[in-house]
This record gives sequence, C-alpha cells and structure tokens, in this order.
Amino acid sequence: MSNDENDDTTTDQVTFADLGLSDKVLKALSDVGYETPSAIQAATIPPLLAGRDVVGLAQTGTGKTAAFALPILSRLDLSQKTPQALVLAPTRELALQVCEAFERYAAHIKGVHVLPVYGGQAYGVQLSALRRGVHVVVGTPGRIMDHLDKGTLDLTELRFLVLDEADEMLNMGFAEDVETILADTPDDKNVALFSATMPAQIRRISKAYLKDPEEITVKNKTATASNIAQRYLMVSYPQKIDALTRILEVENFEGMIVFVRTKSETELLAEKLRARGFSAAAINGDVAQAQRERTVNQLKSGKLDILVATDVAARGLDVERISHVVNYDIPTDTESYVHRIGRTGRAGRSGDAISFITPRERYLLKHIEKATRQPLTQMQLPTAEDVNATRLSRFDDAITEALTQTSRIERFRDIIGHYVREHDVPEADVAAALAVVAQGETPLLLDPADERPVREPREERDRPERSATRGATREHRGPRSDVPMAMYRINVGKRHKVEPRQIVGAIANEGGLRRADFGHIQIRPDFSLVELPADLPGEVWEALRQTRISGKLIELQRDTGGPQSRQDARTPRKPRHKSR
Repeated sequence: MSNDENDDTTTDQVTFADLGLSDKVLKALSDVGYETPSAIQAATIPPLLAGRDVVGLAQTGTGKTAAFALPILSRLDLSQKTPQALVLAPTRELALQVCEAFERYAAHIKGVHVLPVYGGQAYGVQLSALRRGVHVVVGTPGRIMDHLDKGTLDLTELRFLVLDEADEMLNMGFAEDVETILADTPDDKNVALFSATMPAQIRRISKAYLKDPEEITVKNKTATASNIAQRYLMVSYPQKIDALTRILEVENFEGMIVFVRTKSETELLAEKLRARGFSAAAINGDVAQAQRERTVNQLKSGKLDILVATDVAARGLDVERISHVVNYDIPTDTESYVHRIGRTGRAGRSGDAISFITPRERYLLKHIEKATRQPLTQMQLPTAEDVNATRLSRFDDAITEALTQTSRIERFRDIIGHYVREHDVPEADVAAALAVVAQGETPLLLDPADERPVREPREERDRPERSATRGATREHRGPRSDVPMAMYRINVGKRHKVEPRQIVGAIANEGGLRRADFGHIQIRPDFSLVELPADLPGEVWEALRQTRISGKLIELQRDTGGPQSRQDARTPRKPRHKSR
C-alpha cells in the first residue's frame, strides 16, 4: 500500500487529458469549465482507471466526487443493463449531489442511466428505473439494504463500488449495513473508499474488503477571503423562503446571488421572490448565452437586484455590485462553497455570505469551517420588529425624498387644501389616507402578535462513543436526562426483521435528528416503541410522514397505551450468500 500525501491544490503541469479519461468525459469537463484536476483527482483517477482499489483520505470539498465519477464513467459498459457501479453515501442530500455530478460528467455519453436510491422516496420510481436498466446506483445504506432484502436490486455483475464519506456513514450507525453490502457483491469489483479520517473500524473494513489499495492523503488548503463576513442561519427546509424574505427586508444589500442546487429550483425561487415584490431573475445551464448576458448586465446596471443561480451558471461571474451571497442550499463540498462566496467582496470591497443550514446539514457546517479555517457566525432569524423598523425607515426616506421635489409639492398642497376645506378633515388624516392608497392592500407593518414562534433546531450535542452502540440490544440506550422525552409508536416490529440501528438510522436521517435524541427502543411483534423528544417540531413530523423501514411506512404517532415492558431479545440477521 503506497501512501501519497498531497496538498489540495491544482497543478499547471497536469491536465485532465493527461490522466487517461475518455474523450466524451473530457468534453463534459470542458463544458463545465474544469481545466486542471485537484490533488485528490490527479492522484486517484489513474489507479482507478487501471483497476486498483483506492483509499482516499480527504476532507469534503477536495473534489473527490469527480475523483471516482470520472474513471467510472470512462470504464462503463453501456451494453450491460444490470447495475455496474454502486455509490454509498450517508445522506440523501449527498446521494442526490453525487447523482447530479454523474449526470453532468456523462452529458456526452448517450444512454447512461444514473439512479438515486434513498429513504423517503416512493419505491415505485426506483423499481421502475431498476427494471428498465441502470448503470450507476447512488444510495443510502438503509434503502440499498431494503432493495437487497426484497430482491429488487441485482448486484451480481457489479464492477465498481464507492464508499463516500465512510466515516460519516459509520457515525450514523450504518457500519453493519455497509459490511453486509460489501460482502454481498462480487469479489472482483473495483472499490474506492473515501473518508475524512481513518478510525480503526474504517481501517479494518479496508483490510477486509479492499485488495492492496493505494492510499492517498490530501491536505486541504482551501481558504476564503478575510473581507467576506460569513454567517449561517439554522433553519428547517419549509422555513427557507420566509427566512430569505426577512433577510432581504432587513439586510442592506446592493446586488445579491442566491445559490440553489438544481436548475428547476432557480426558476421556482426567482418566481416566488418576484411575487413578494423583489427584483429577481434566474440563470442556469439551460438559459441561452444571450439571455444570460442580458440578465448579468441588468444586475450590473441596477435594473436587477437578485440573481438565483446554480454553481455552473455562476462560474466566472464577476460583478462588483454583488454585496451578498446567500447559500439557500448549502453545497456539500467546500470547494463549491469557496467559489460561491468569492462572487462577493470583489475589488477589495467587503462582502457578506449567509448560508442556510438545515438540522441534518450540521456536519457540512463543520466541514466548511475546518476546510476554510474560518468560523461562521450564527445569526438569528429577523423578527417582525426588525422588519417593521426597516420598513418604517424606508417609508421615512421615501417621504423625505418626496419633500425635496418642491414644485410638485406646491401643486399637491393646493389639491389637499381644497379637500380639507370641502370635507372638513384634518390634514394628518388626509396624509394617512394617501399612505393607504399608496400602500395598497399589503400592510406596511407586520403584526408581531401574528408571528408564529420559530423553533430553532436543537443545539449540537456530543455523539455517544461508538462502544456504546456495539452492544446495542433490542432495547436501545436510555434517554438523555436533560430533554423531556415521550414515547412514540411506529408500525414496524419483529416480524419485519427491524433492529434498533435501522430505526435510529431511518428516523435520524429523514427527520434531521441526532442519535442523542433517541431514548429507549422496544421492538414488539407488530410495532415498536421509540422514545424521542416530546416537542418534535412540525417539520420533523412532515419529514417522517413518508419514511419507510424495511419497505414499510412507519406511521409515526404518539403512543397512548401506557408504559410497555422492555424486551431484551435480539433477532439475528438471516445469513446472506455472497454473489459471485
């Protein structure tokens, strides 16, 4: 096993063409503007193209998605209809991000089919795609295991397997699933394992399932400009549009770029902002170059204030007027984060970057802070009082500006005087009535009494040591004493062959909860009881509505049957046969 240590910098001496990638993949890289490989890409792509197993030790943001996606796409056999590549990712967000990257790099390879497989999505969509034929499957371990148990995912001809964010998968309790999947795939597959750290368990998995892997370590040197103030807001996904609206109301910005993950989201969000009275437009990969140039020129001239964009569409964008960047969807790699916020603070000016972080994306915040070596400051959602103060200030400024137009004021003074004499109404009441006419149906001020309390996501808590979970039985670890807990019922039990780790993994991943939020778990024949925080937010209930375990909707509800006796029996997993 070799050990190459590199800095995470690109090099002018090596190009993607030098690495041996296929012409169609190189053309796609040219389309998205990639010129030279990062250190992890330059070190990883050649051995993967040669069929060697690889262990890559690198932080999120070093470009490792391309490091495994590019050689896989260069080696695909399009005539094979059963899955050739399987990428395991810890969260559905990362799985979707990896899928998008594969599709972007496969733009010139006709007939490549990539399928995301994760909990919370209906099985029908995934089953239909698998029946038609899929070349690359990207999924979370729990849902992949469900398909294997049902016999709906055929890995007998798998050629490539990637473990992305392996340490994060183990931290989320997927260790047994990962090893089961590894053992259930052909022996001659090509394996790539990527991890930010190398704990003992990952080292053991590497020795057990990888063949003489080449080990590559990359030191991340990503940094951001010191003249950019970086803040973040903890917010649930449904709160994002209201949070952005309030930020736009209270922040003193000139021009702004709002980054989202997908092309469709750019149009949708721009439309919502226009409906709320903001000057916004979208750019994405589908926007024609002429239209893109017109939109950017409008932003430069001040005719447009907000640009909603994807990473690719904003590449190379240089507009001095951009004072703020908002990561409406936080990127999963720090390199994209650095590129995004670099759109502000140009030409020596100061800039502001605000990132929306959902509860399940806390780990991305840590990756960004570690990679950029700069802490992000947590901000609070602007209150109704904050918004009202800003609106009143702008209203005052509008009146002050109007008072400078002396000739027009004189003409209207006569008209107002005539109305006061004819109707015997005080001038102050007339002024207030004119303000009502100018304002229209939308109230000038928000009513603080109507403001719904915003639940801040629970503070980060220390994860329990891994040793505490290794001996887990059918009765899960006890609850934390500092949080009020309640018993919830889910519609899966012993006969569905569920285990505590599956329950914790599914509910934590889909509901944005941490392992420390779980108390006792009692698995009964037809249902299970799970102890969770008593005050689960509405967005968590919504997220868990479509959650499945072992293919069955869990139908989470508060338990009203009183205390249940604990059961210590643990049902062992049925032995699986290795596919050849």
